[in-house]
Amino acid sequence: MEFERKTDGTLAPLPAPSIDTGMGLERIVAVLQDTLSNYDTDLFSSLLREIGEVTETTYGPLGNPSATDANDTSMRVVADHMRAMTFLIADGVSPSNEWRGYVLRKIMRRAMRHGKKLGMTEPFLHRLVDTVVNDMEKAYPELRIARDSIVQVVQNEEERFDAVLNDGLPRLETILSSAISETKTIDGTEVFRLYDTYGLPLDFIEDIATERGLTVDRQVFDQAMETQRYKSRSSQNFGAATTREFVYVSNDTQRSLTDTPDQFEGYDSLQVAGTRVLALFDAERQQVDELTENDAGYVILDRTPFYIEAGGQVSDTGQLASETGDATVSAMGRLSTSGPRVHSMRLESGRLTTGDIVTANVDQRSRHATCRNHTATHLLHAALRAVLGTHVQQAGSLVAPNRLRFDFSHPQPVTPDELIEVERQVNKNICANLPVQTDVRATANAVADGAMALFGEKYGDRVRVVSIAGVSMELCGGTHCLATGNIGPFVITQEGGVAAGVRRIEALTGDGAVDYLHTRRMTLDHVLEQLAVPADHAVDAVRRLQTQSRQLGREIEQLKVQIAMGNQDDGDAGDTRELQGITIVTRQVND
Repeated sequence: MEFERKTDGTLAPLPAPSIDTGMGLERIVAVLQDTLSNYDTDLFSSLLREIGEVTETTYGPLGNPSATDANDTSMRVVADHMRAMTFLIADGVSPSNEWRGYVLRKIMRRAMRHGKKLGMTEPFLHRLVDTVVNDMEKAYPELRIARDSIVQVVQNEEERFDAVLNDGLPRLETILSSAISETKTIDGTEVFRLYDTYGLPLDFIEDIATERGLTVDRQVFDQAMETQRYKSRSSQNFGAATTREFVYVSNDTQRSLTDTPDQFEGYDSLQVAGTRVLALFDAERQQVDELTENDAGYVILDRTPFYIEAGGQVSDTGQLASETGDATVSAMGRLSTSGPRVHSMRLESGRLTTGDIVTANVDQRSRHATCRNHTATHLLHAALRAVLGTHVQQAGSLVAPNRLRFDFSHPQPVTPDELIEVERQVNKNICANLPVQTDVRATANAVADGAMALFGEKYGDRVRVVSIAGVSMELCGGTHCLATGNIGPFVITQEGGVAAGVRRIEALTGDGAVDYLHTRRMTLDHVLEQLAVPADHAVDAVRRLQTQSRQLGREIEQLKVQIAMGNQDDGDAGDTRELQGITIVTRQVND
């Protein structure tokens, strides 16, 4: 590999040409140990042996007479997928129906399906985790740290898949019976319905069909799948303004603008004076020379202090001021992947012309609130790992001026006591007023020194590292406080699950946290006033009221029955009869 092909077709030499032989560790080991397969080396032998013991089968290496046994293929599939799922979960990936989580779920369910072929009727993959950990932990110590979490995630997914099979198999049997009696071909639409609604994997359905001498109409299935993908893409909440491309006055102008480097100065200052307007676009994204009062549009500046939404942190808002007009910036975008930032704005007064010199001002109150919440997410991440375990990995976040949201990998709900301890640790580090340091460093060096990187994120050769002494060190391009004491009070408002193995915490800082606590205190004061008890007796008072309410309710029901039986003023004396020595009184009464 020698060149990088640019978008215009030109070839640029790579800084380090390379040759890809495909000769990884396992292939080298297979050659050195004179085996016909990676699976027959000692990299897999202990795992295959454990699979054999669990499933009560014997593995036959390639080249042996028994190697044609279907069990051998299933054991290799289980071994390969078992190792992959163990590493993925240790890296913070959770099974889901989207993105990398969907890939994990697919390989897990394929391993489970091959387990069924080996005669396993109960969850068994979680019993194999220890073998993978024991084999790999010297090179990958994070596996031992995350061992308990991996076992729990795998077992939970196995139980979920069993539930899928229990729901879907009866419907599959109905479809199979119909196909046997008619065309010998299973309708692809029906197969897609089993796949889409009940979660039955396509290869699972095809295997069972083949065993019955049937085939799946793959063409119809693929058409149904593509239709579903199209509907999913169409239903995404993208406005026309978001998806519509910018239209330039010429190709040369487009090339010049998209190649303009991004000049962001918002880390050091919330105001940039003397920045020039490089281009203007109207509300329809057509390039124009001028915008006038009340016009909505987009402006590109040669320098800007406005942060663009990234890493969970929302875009800045603020104002642009020039000698001829003033504008309000409400959102940010980007002209090209590495090109300049685009300011979505409305001209409040005057006019704005290409080439004008303006002063860009970020809304100070909003930015400072966002900084508080962003630094708090780093403290929260560290506290979660300290309280729940180092298996906790960030799975997403939202950092806005008015709140923060933090998603993380954890296989079970966080208990109230754990939440209190997490909140306590965050506030302890806030009160310590620890300095928040930011440095730009080589990515490899930062990671080697222990900086946390988000799984799946792409980083360049150099990255921004945000460190809180003794607490946290993460790769992060967001804006932060200068010290943790700037965050003010931190309060968790909610904890819950958002996907299998992923939990979410919502929290407030600064003024938002103060307002929240004031509201809670006022509510508690009103409750105590009604109960007429001090705060430390409130719970006992509520319990007494609940007990009294239940008791009075039972007494009322008994009185209603007595009144109904004794009151005959409504003219219905009812019916009295003897039945096998028992007197039965039958009446219809109200209430």
